[in-house]
Amino acid sequence: MSNKKADWPLTLFSVLITIALMAGVVFTAQDECVVINEVSGLFACASLALLVQWIAWIPASLKKTETYYDLTGGLTYWAVLGLSLWGAHQAHGISDRAWLLSALVAIWAARLASFLYKRVHKAGKDRRFDQLKQTPTRFLVPWTIQGLWVFLTMLVVVMVNLQAEPAEGLGLLDAIGVGLWIVGFSIEVLADRQKSAFNAKPENRGKWIDEGLWSKARHPNYFGEILLWTGIAVAGSASLSGGAWVALISPAFVWILLTKISGVPLLEPIAQSRWGDDPEYQAYRERTRMLLPIGRTP
Repeated sequence: MSNKKADWPLTLFSVLITIALMAGVVFTAQDECVVINEVSGLFACASLALLVQWIAWIPASLKKTETYYDLTGGLTYWAVLGLSLWGAHQAHGISDRAWLLSALVAIWAARLASFLYKRVHKAGKDRRFDQLKQTPTRFLVPWTIQGLWVFLTMLVVVMVNLQAEPAEGLGLLDAIGVGLWIVGFSIEVLADRQKSAFNAKPENRGKWIDEGLWSKARHPNYFGEILLWTGIAVAGSASLSGGAWVALISPAFVWILLTKISGVPLLEPIAQSRWGDDPEYQAYRERTRMLLPIGRTP
C-alpha cells in the first residue's frame, strides 16, 4: 500500500520540474510571440496545457481511472491549437503556414487519442497506471507530464501561430515538411492497424507480432511519430527567428521521450519478461531494428 505522505516529495518535484521546463521555454521565446489579453500568448498556451490536465486529474483520481487520459491529451492539443490560432487572429490574422500545420496536428491528435482510448477501453485498463492511480498525489504526476508532452511536442506549431511577425507564403521547406509528415503519419497508422489486427486473432494470443512493418522494426509506430514531428519542425522552421528557434527541441523531445523515457523503456522489459526465454523471440530481437522499418539487420 502506498504511503500518501511519501508520495508528496516525488509529486512536488515532478510538478516543479515540469513548470520550470515550460517556464524556461516561455522565457526564451515569448518576445517573438503576440500578446493575448495583455498576457504572453506562449505563457497562455503553456498554462492551458497544464490546466486541462489538472482539471481532468480531479475526477480521474477520485475514480482511480485512466480511461480518459489519452482523450484528454488529444483534447489538450485541440485546446492549445484553438487558443494559439485565436491569438493570431486577434493580432494579425492567421497565416497559411499556421493553418496548414495546425490542421496536421489536429488530424494527428484526433486519430491517436481515439485509437488509444479504444485500446484502453477494450483492454479495461492501461497497465502503466496500475500503481500510479492508487493515490491522488502519485496519479498527478502522469497528468502533469502529459501537459509538458503536449506543450513541447507542438511547440513549433504554437510558435508559428503566435509569431509577432508571421512569415509570408509557403515554400520548399513546407513541401518537404509536409512530405515527411505524410510518410510518418502513414507509418504510424499502418503499424497500429497491423498490430491491432494481429492481436484480434485468437490464434495470436500470447504471441509477439513479427509481420508487416513489425517484421522490419520492433517499434515502427514510434518511428512514424518521430518522423511526422520532424516534418512539422522542418515546415515550421521557415517562420522561426530569435528565441523562437527553441521550438526545434520538439522532435528531439519526442525522440527522447519515446526511446529513453516512456515508450521503448517501458515496452522492451515487458516483452523480455514474456518471451525472454524463447529462442525465436531472441532471434527476432537480434535481426530486427528498434525503430527504422527498412529491412532486417544482417
